[in-house]
This record gives sequence, structure tokens and C-alpha cells, in this order.
Amino acid sequence: MAASRESIIRSKAIREAEGYLSLDMPEHALRALERITPQADDWLWLLCRGEALRDLDRFDEAVPLFEAVLRLQPDHAGARLALGWCHKRLGQIDLACADLETALSLHPDHLLVIYNLACYYSLAGKVESALECLRRALELQPDFRYLIRKESDFDPIRDDPRFQELVNP
Repeated sequence: MAASRESIIRSKAIREAEGYLSLDMPEHALRALERITPQADDWLWLLCRGEALRDLDRFDEAVPLFEAVLRLQPDHAGARLALGWCHKRLGQIDLACADLETALSLHPDHLLVIYNLACYYSLAGKVESALECLRRALELQPDFRYLIRKESDFDPIRDDPRFQELVNP
């Protein structure tokens, strides 16, 4: 009976944290998660805590949490995206590319993976790969053109005629 009550308390705290994260209230999410003790295989707790820390720009603290999630849930696209996001902001663009390359191998049609990989390839100077991912992203979601025009990650390739052709058909 006690295990069931504990399970309910855990579930409520994690749902509360998820709600706070969706409202862009990461501090509140952390407080909700601190009310419970994480278990070794509690990937959802790890993911929520990692997302809260990422949202607070505490990328170096979030990385090991996302890595732990991926040890438990290797095909979790959201955790791979978040890990890449953190690596990019820590100036580790090669790791960010590798994170999303793995995500892409697991989820070949995941729009956000493809789009963000295009961004990271652009920053890494991998022009051909960036343009290919960008082309694929636009095939999946042509409305992303409005994002591309404002995305500073594409500044390194913005003057490339092939980039211009993709963005301004």
C-alpha cells in the first residue's frame, strides 16, 4: 500500500513539473521535482529536471541528466534534441551535431531534428550537409521558411546562392 501511495505522489510531482515547464516556469518545476527522491531508472524525473535546468541556461548541469535519460531511453528524440541544444550553447558544436546525427538515425523524419541539425551543420561549416538538411526540413514543413530568414545559425551560409534558392523559391 505504501508503495502505491509513493507512486501516486511521484506521479503527481512529475506531472506538476511538466505543467510548470509547459508554462515556462522552470524554477517551479525544480521545486516540484525536489519534493521526491529520484530512483535510478526514473528517466522522466531526469528529463524534467534536465529541461528545467536547460531553460535556466544551466546547460552544464543539464547535460549529464539528458545523458542519463538516453542511457535509459536511447531512442528518446526529445532528450537527444535537448542534449544537442545544451552542447551547442556550451560551444561544443561537434557534439551537438553528433547528438542530432544519432537522433536522425533513429527518427529520420523528425522535423525538429532535421531543422536543428541544419542549424548546427551551418555553424560547423558543413555547408553541403546543412543545405541537405534544410531542404529536407522544408519538404516536410514549407512554412519553416519564415523561421529560416530570422535564424542567426544560418548566417554562415546565408549568402550561398543555394541557400537563397531554398529560402526564396
